[in-house]
Amino acid sequence: MRFETHPFTSYDGMECNLLHAISDKTPNKGPLLLVHGAGVRANIFNSPTTTNIIQYALAEGYDVWLENWRASIDFPANEWDLDQAAINDHPAAVRKVIELTGSPEVKAIIHCQGSTSFMISAVLGLIPEVKVIVSNAVSLHPVVPSYSEFKMKVYVPLVSLLFTYLNPQWGKYAPNLKSKVLRFIVKTSHKEDDTLVGKFVSFVYGSGWPALWELENLNPETKQWIQNEFAAVPLSFFHHMKRCLRAGHLVSNTEKENTYAPHQWKTDARIILFAGAKNKCFSSDSQVNTYNYLNKIAPGKHSLYVLDEYSHLDIFFGQNAHKDVFPLMFKELNAN
Repeated sequence: MRFETHPFTSYDGMECNLLHAISDKTPNKGPLLLVHGAGVRANIFNSPTTTNIIQYALAEGYDVWLENWRASIDFPANEWDLDQAAINDHPAAVRKVIELTGSPEVKAIIHCQGSTSFMISAVLGLIPEVKVIVSNAVSLHPVVPSYSEFKMKVYVPLVSLLFTYLNPQWGKYAPNLKSKVLRFIVKTSHKEDDTLVGKFVSFVYGSGWPALWELENLNPETKQWIQNEFAAVPLSFFHHMKRCLRAGHLVSNTEKENTYAPHQWKTDARIILFAGAKNKCFSSDSQVNTYNYLNKIAPGKHSLYVLDEYSHLDIFFGQNAHKDVFPLMFKELNAN
């Protein structure tokens, strides 16, 4: 894949960028924005699979843009939360796409904490130009496995005494004693047939062995490629997510009464929710609960897909995702 990089400045002054996928044919369906999750980068969509999501979108005729927001590992590590990304990054990225393309509307595919923060932007009415949103894994109502709840309540406060960030790259090289100790814990507690970086990812993010993908869904190249796609994630994010889990839906990290699942919200976007039934990071109930919420607000407008054989990220880089998943996503994207 070839990309052009277009810098943009978030509304609080952070330097971010957009990657514009170069196509051999002129797009005819307008801009499509892809938004990555926590502790990764835009390249997480550019997997070494038969046909990745970028290639599929280009073939469908979309003008494809990938947002590197403040959580991207391409930028210096920073202690972000969902509010900061929702208010400052995603609205600026959408405006930049509109400026560069001249299109009055944008569609979006959003994943994990790119999804939660982007959905906050939508709820607050900050991205009215986005008319169709495909959300994967979690959006407004995060639900995690019981062991993950325990980790949030017990492990995160303890780890926060020693670390500001957790970094799966310590699976390759642990720079100091405390990261070496954590590396040892990962090696001894994760016996699955994954790379050590992959095991570290599961240790950090979920309750599975592995947590973010089913190994049988990955081709060998993707399994190795993953090792370069995860790096530092701030514990500040986990503290914010703990507040949201306690409330049962997304809430502000600073304002006690501020809910991001209001009875009335400020977007007319159609929302399509995807979840893997085997997701051990965020339960598929996360998306089911959000669908039920959305269906009360606008009955029949939104859609939900729970995929039995998929987990968290293999929905995008599973070796058969171009057959099992992408046709469903683009059927919805092409509907209007």
